[in-house]
Formats: sequence, C-alpha cells, structure tokens
Amino acid sequence: MAPTTHAHADPARVLTIILGGGQGARLFPLTRERAKPAVPLAGKYRLVDIPISNSINSGMRRIYLLTQFLSASLHRHVYGSFVFDHFSQGFVEILSAEQTHTDTSWYQGTADAVRKNLTHFRQRDYDWALILSGDQLYRMDFRGLLERHVASGADLTVSTVLVGRDAVPSLGIMQIDAEQRVVRCVEKPRSPELLDSLALDQATLGRLGAAGDRERFLASMGIYVFNREVLFRVLDNDCPDFGKHIIPAAVPGQRVFAYVFDGYWEDIGTIRSFFEANLNLTSDLPRFNFFDMTAPIYTRPRFVPPSKVNGASIDHAMISDGCIISHCHISHSVIGVRSMVDIGSHLTRTVVMGADYYESPDALAANAAADRPRIGIGKYTRIDEAIIDKNARIGDRCVITPHGKPATADHPLYHIRDGVVVIPKDTVVPNGTVI
Repeated sequence: MAPTTHAHADPARVLTIILGGGQGARLFPLTRERAKPAVPLAGKYRLVDIPISNSINSGMRRIYLLTQFLSASLHRHVYGSFVFDHFSQGFVEILSAEQTHTDTSWYQGTADAVRKNLTHFRQRDYDWALILSGDQLYRMDFRGLLERHVASGADLTVSTVLVGRDAVPSLGIMQIDAEQRVVRCVEKPRSPELLDSLALDQATLGRLGAAGDRERFLASMGIYVFNREVLFRVLDNDCPDFGKHIIPAAVPGQRVFAYVFDGYWEDIGTIRSFFEANLNLTSDLPRFNFFDMTAPIYTRPRFVPPSKVNGASIDHAMISDGCIISHCHISHSVIGVRSMVDIGSHLTRTVVMGADYYESPDALAANAAADRPRIGIGKYTRIDEAIIDKNARIGDRCVITPHGKPATADHPLYHIRDGVVVIPKDTVVPNGTVI
C-alpha cells in the first residue's frame, strides 16, 4: 500500500538511485576506457547528465549513482558537475561496487547493485525510491510519475512507452488492465506467437489516447518508483535483475502499475543508436531539445573560450565550446569541445567528441618534428559516418568511411560497429591513411 506518513506526492521525499550499468559491451570501443554513463553526448555533455538533470529538475535532489566498471572518469565528471551548497538537503553521491568481509562478488545485475547498497538506503529518510538507468536520452518530469504512483495506491510503478513490433525483442513488455495495473510482464519476447499475445488491443490503446491502425506494445523504460518498504521486500532474494526477475515476480503479489510516457525516449544501448541520437540533434527539429530551458540539462562547467571559425561551410551541425574551425566543410555533424578541424577537410555525418586539453606550442612543435598529427582533424581529410573519440589525432589527407566495408570489423586504428567507423580515444591516425 502507499506510504501513510505523507498523503501527497512530495518530490522531496524521493531518493533517486541511478544505475551505472555493466561493461557496456555493445557500446565498445566507446566504453573501452570509461563507464557507459560517462560516454560523451552532444559535444559537451555525458550520458549520466540526463538522469541527474531530470531528477534535479523534478525536485528530487537526493541522488545516488551506482558504478562498477571503469568509473574514474565518471567520478571526475560527477564531482566536478553536481555540487550542492552546505545548506541544501541535496547531493549526488557515487557508490562504487566493493568487496566486503561477507560478500566478495561484484554487482551481478541491476537489482543486485541496489541490493548490495541497501545499508546506505536504509539510513536515509524517504518514502519512495526512484530507480533510473544511466544511459538513456529523454526529458521527463518525474513528479507526474510520482503523482500517478501515489494516486493509484501502487506498491511499484513502471514507467512505460508505446513502441512498435521491431523494438519489442530488446525491451520488457507489459500488459495492463483498465486501471493500468500490470497483469503480465515478459522480458525481451521474440517468438511471433508471444508477440501477438502481447500487442495492445484497441480498447487499451483508446484509453491511452493512441487508438489507430498501428500495432503497439507497452515497453518498460527501466524507470521504477518503489515504496520504500516494498523495495526492501522485493529485494529479499538473490534475483540479479529488475527487468528479468524482480518486476515479473512482483506482478502477481504486489500492486504494480504502469505510467505511460508520451515523450521522446531513446535507450543508448548500441553504437548505431548512440550515433543516430547524436546526429538527430543536428536536425531542424530534433526529437530531443537541449535548448529547452524550462528543464535544462546540467553538465560540468568548462572555462574555455568561444569557438572560432576561420571560414567554413557549416550545414546542420552542433559546434561546442572552444573549437577552432578553419576553412573546412562540416555537414550533419556534432563537434565536441576543443575540437580542431583544419583547412580543406570534409566531415559528413560525423560525431567528433573533441579533446580534454589544448596542446602547448612546444607539444605542437614536437608533433611536427616527429611527423605526428596534432589532436583533432588534419588538412584535406574526408570523414563520413564515423565517431572520433576524445583526443584522437587524425592526420592530413586521410579518408575515413565505412562504405564498402563489413558492418563489424576490428583494426589497430579503428573498429566498425553497426556500420559506423569508430576511432578510439587517443588513437593516432597517420597522414595519408585510408580507412
């Protein structure tokens, strides 16, 4: 049953728990040296900025971030970005996986990560726990989700979104009754017969304001609100994962309800989804709007100069802070902080993540003497359908494109995933290289 100590849905009574994710194998090589939530996004942000900002904008300012893999850069970013004053009740605190005298294992899944930190969560005074993923792109006011949770008298509410059949095999699919109570939950269904049985009927679609000819399914967003004691109760077992184990097991015995979100939501799970989500930001009307200041996305403040353009043809591009763009052509691309793009180069459908620092005059002279490219994109280089990770050095007269190559490939200088060329962080691509 709903908490009785607070009759209204007070966002200050919520504890937010953001899951840092596992190894992020499907985002390799972007996750080769960093945690998945630390992957750069839109030139100047990190993926983790999205759930933290959504929580802060919703008045839910007590936030834990659970991390495990390659979390050093994530720690630096979070502690450099989200600092509350001493007179505030808010905080963003990182809880890393750790071995104890009684448990030497690391996080085995999403539910196991929360379970291993219950000691910390029991010490806090709150009524509801909001569980979020650290690798999704969306803007959501969680106060609507909380109000729905309290009004329905739910033990657990799952935030959901309507999707088509092609997206179903990678998501958890819900069936609901007339009150939006979840009556069935199936994780990543694949057989056509099972998918047919999970499709929403027209009566349900009508109640959700989505009636029509299109076949629709109700998919979990991996966003959950638990009553405090319910969270402790459903985790009193060894089940490792929320989507696969905890939520389906809770449906018969707990009051599990669905909240239907009607905005843009993208699970950044693969190189292709990451790539397309970034490039969509360069369109005339992107599906995600970073310019909406009613609910801004916060990130680390950087003290770098404005970008300088020494003549260029720029068409549908995002240019971040501190860049120097010189007499080149940039089309449908995202250019990250401190990026250098030199004379005569052509970048089309490319995500350049930028650099962590500027090279000194002495370093540039040493590079020239060693015939080593400087950080950034050299002269007369053509790049198409590619992701250039941080601090990469792309020489002069290079060609980087996936065309004519397999959808998946590995090479000392690059990787191809989902038909996108990825130049890993700190890679040196010599002058004249053709990829």
